[in-house]
Amino acid sequence: FLLLEEGGILNSARAHLGTHYLRLRPSPSDHLPVPDLKEDRDPEYDPREQDLNEGTLRKKLGSHFDPGFMSVNAPLQLNVSARAPPSPPGAAPADFRRLDLTATPYGARLTLGKKARRKLVQFLWTYTHCPVLYGWKDLGVRFWPRYMKEGTCFSERSCSLPEGMFCKPVKSVTKTFLRWYCQGFLRQKYCTWIPVQYPIISECKCSC
Repeated sequence: FLLLEEGGILNSARAHLGTHYLRLRPSPSDHLPVPDLKEDRDPEYDPREQDLNEGTLRKKLGSHFDPGFMSVNAPLQLNVSARAPPSPPGAAPADFRRLDLTATPYGARLTLGKKARRKLVQFLWTYTHCPVLYGWKDLGVRFWPRYMKEGTCFSERSCSLPEGMFCKPVKSVTKTFLRWYCQGFLRQKYCTWIPVQYPIISECKCSC
């Protein structure tokens, strides 16, 4: 998903809609997590101190405020390097435990004791498991809340035997943030907070 931002799409839309502002929404994309937005860095387009009243913004965001995925103040662990390493996935699920590990491609069958089979199943589950790693990201002053817990898929190695497949996102959840959006230029501009939906990776799987 990509957040629609100032540019050609919005410029052409303004001519047709003639509204004070547009509700910027994500558009479908194969790219998750969402890439950083490229926008005008001029501080003239940043919200002022009076625009950042926490009580007013909490009321505007309402029930969409999710403290599990958003924070008004900078969390202790903010950058991507602070993401926790993947933890052991726990017991193998039922579909792994039902695997027939005694059959071979050439027709012969292997003999595995219960203990060896249990260890092999757990190894395969651990090796192919694709956890979601969460870390806090600073969205910048033009988003409220400013800090979001972003999910990524573990990708430091292949997740398949033989190698070749990698952990990729397969599901996401959508969280609503407020986005400071301006139209016009300098003194003629009109700025306001608008709701935008931001997709966050919630599940990863081993795939091609």
